[in-house]
Amino acid sequence: MSLARLLGDQSERLAALATLLEAELEVLTAGQIDGQRLSAVAGEKQSLLEELERMESLRRQVQQRLGYPAGHQGARAAAMDAGCLAAWEACLDATERTARLNELAGQMLDVRLTHNQRMLDFISQVAEKTLYDPSGRAGRQPGRLNASA
Repeated sequence: MSLARLLGDQSERLAALATLLEAELEVLTAGQIDGQRLSAVAGEKQSLLEELERMESLRRQVQQRLGYPAGHQGARAAAMDAGCLAAWEACLDATERTARLNELAGQMLDVRLTHNQRMLDFISQVAEKTLYDPSGRAGRQPGRLNASA
């Protein structure tokens, strides 16, 4: 497989990944999270990431087989000599964009998790304050007035 075609395929997969990340952000910013959709997006992302990793490994092998050193400079030189420097740069741009989207999605997940944990902590505190006496009646709760007097 030629380097130009490989870079084109990687760019297509990165665009698909960016679309999935945008969909994930939409789900995460919705008032009510659609757990099934979020799970489906996560599965699709995992498949794409595995495919991208396989393609990147193949690209590195092609680069080394052509006699270029490993790393960024070798990749750039290989792309320049193969006449596909623009495709390589587009692939880098797409990689940076998906990394930013992925970081944003991670931050959104952290915000949601923190919010959910605070809500659970609050519910737990409220539940602990609702004590019942041996007869099953709600006992006196601190800070509440007894209105039966």
